[in-house]
Amino acid sequence: MAKEPSREAQALAVQVERDGGQVLAVYQEPVGGHWQLFCLLPRERCEASPYQRDLSPTHVKRLTESIKRLDRFVDPIVVVSPKPGVYWTPNGNHRRAVLEKLKAARVPAILVVEPETVFEVLPLNVEKAHNLKEKSLEVIRMYRALVKQEPGTTEEAWAFQFESPHFVTLGLLYEENKRFAGGAFAPILRRVDKFLKLTLPRGLEERRERADLVREADAALGDVVQKIKKRGINHPYVKNYVLARTTPLTRARKTLPPFDQTFKKLRENLKSFDVSKVRYDEIQRSAIMGAPAAD
Repeated sequence: MAKEPSREAQALAVQVERDGGQVLAVYQEPVGGHWQLFCLLPRERCEASPYQRDLSPTHVKRLTESIKRLDRFVDPIVVVSPKPGVYWTPNGNHRRAVLEKLKAARVPAILVVEPETVFEVLPLNVEKAHNLKEKSLEVIRMYRALVKQEPGTTEEAWAFQFESPHFVTLGLLYEENKRFAGGAFAPILRRVDKFLKLTLPRGLEERRERADLVREADAALGDVVQKIKKRGINHPYVKNYVLARTTPLTRARKTLPPFDQTFKKLRENLKSFDVSKVRYDEIQRSAIMGAPAAD
């Protein structure tokens, strides 16, 4: 160490020992020179952060088998401490769950001194690649926490953490319906959903209105899909196919319409869509040439 650890790092080291853990090192990480602690924490004191995606049982099972086969744990989790006795992991929850499953007494962890970095670390969580639903739910949980903790800030201030504005809107939709066809609407949302300049509490109200517009379009899309199914046409790509033919956006268009105008027009187009012209071979061909079907 080039100098004495910060007062915050020293206080945190005392806290870890008081909480039944063991500090192995207090060091400055090599990029920004920030103080961090490498320690062994009691497993029962380590929890998932309340903002991140849910555990994947399949991934936990696969990871458990790999660690048992290796017969060792080599990848520390990252944690922050919002209060004494509690350690949240924004990066490493699947690994934490494996140690819980294996009944390990201690969890090797890198303890970041500044608890507010929990929001900064979440985008680094690549232990298991996020699907669209997981990412959207993670972002909306983070958004709700920031509404309480940083109500004076705007979405633009958290653009790095949220990554894309459409994750916020989709997060609200997935909260209500885990089976929402977000993959079908994502191409349209990515083009017209922008970060808001409103404060987060007011922004959440606007997001709810946007989610309502998407939900109305989804209801209209559902009616079209049911009519197509009654004609004996059933294909996993049918929602994407219909949206591609009713979207008010075109690839050549440089100036995009506002969000509300886009989805109101989309709803109108869906209600007037002629299902009699839909053919199975066209949907099949579009599926081969297009993106994967909606999740």
